[in-house]
Amino acid sequence: MCHLKNHLMKTCILADNQFVTNEGLTALLEKIGTENIVRVRAMTELLEKLKIFPDAVVVLDYALFDFTSMQQMLNVKSAFKESLWILFSNDFGEHFLRYVLLSDPAISVVMKNDSGEEIMLALQNARYNMPYVCESVEQILRHDVPVNTDNVPVNLTATEKIILHEIAMGKTTKEIAYEKNLSFHTVNSHRKNIFRKLEINNVHEAVKYAIRAGIFDVAEYYI
Repeated sequence: MCHLKNHLMKTCILADNQFVTNEGLTALLEKIGTENIVRVRAMTELLEKLKIFPDAVVVLDYALFDFTSMQQMLNVKSAFKESLWILFSNDFGEHFLRYVLLSDPAISVVMKNDSGEEIMLALQNARYNMPYVCESVEQILRHDVPVNTDNVPVNLTATEKIILHEIAMGKTTKEIAYEKNLSFHTVNSHRKNIFRKLEINNVHEAVKYAIRAGIFDVAEYYI
């Protein structure tokens, strides 16, 4: 009987503010027999639901949620030790991944652009209280960060360099805006300009450039 209970999907809390993502995840969760799916839009709601369902599976898009820092998110996770969290996003920075997974190796990570099969695998692992890290994230973590590359051009403004450094630290647009006392729109505009000038498409490429250009110290990965 105990084994049968372990095979049942726990309550799942969807902490993602994208309608399409919620609908897609709901369909997958129903497919594997999840009996209780709860949606929350803010941290206060998440805390309320975790008090009711302390052993829930939480599927969270950190970038779209209202945590002010990685540490705040980890503090909430730590307060509900029975819960299992799946971080689910379009783009993860390497520093963010290393920091989070070193802080709590029980956290799962999967990308929104992963295959349905891989996303389903992460959800199925959660049924057995098993963490899961998708292959694309494993590749990021296995990647050797290039250092000491000579004469990398830096055509960014002083403010853009500061924003790039914060992006390389794994901070979201919302976090940077909060810490630098800027509007979300201002930081988002800087981010778009940085990506356009550097001809890059994601945070991982931004981190590599920041290191090569001396904007970000590779030692900061391991602080």
